Amino acid sequence: MNQPRTTVTDSHPYLRAATAGIRHHARALSRSTSPNSVDRAQLDAFHAHLTELHLFIDQLAETARPPHPAAGRHLAAAHTWLWQSATEIHAAFHLLPVTSADSTECRPDQPPEGPPFLTICQRHLAASHIVRRKTTPTDLHRPHTTACVR
Repeated sequence: MNQPRTTVTDSHPYLRAATAGIRHHARALSRSTSPNSVDRAQLDAFHAHLTELHLFIDQLAETARPPHPAAGRHLAAAHTWLWQSATEIHAAFHLLPVTSADSTECRPDQPPEGPPFLTICQRHLAASHIVRRKTTPTDLHRPHTTACVR
């Protein structure tokens, strides 16, 4: 499937590069013949990407809210969905079996020790503090519906 090309100059080259990287990784996964092609390192990297997108959308929502309230509401909904996605990726990370490449074993009854466990958990905890300051638990668990109004 070809992606639409825009004729305007590329003012956001890093976002395009990140999108291209994710597209490349998705294609590589779809061609993989291994049934267990997803590992903890991939989920850790994807979680890092989602949390950075979450912070970016948060900044966009703050700047769009006063002059364009409807755009702010849509961005706030995207903000919530990204957080929900990051939470699910974090949970999936801990459910995957530990491989021999992992340096320490992740056990739910004690704090994680060292990378990659500590990295993803610290990142998720830091992002959760930001989320809790700006949203309520009800906002995080209800489905958001935003109708496009022009």
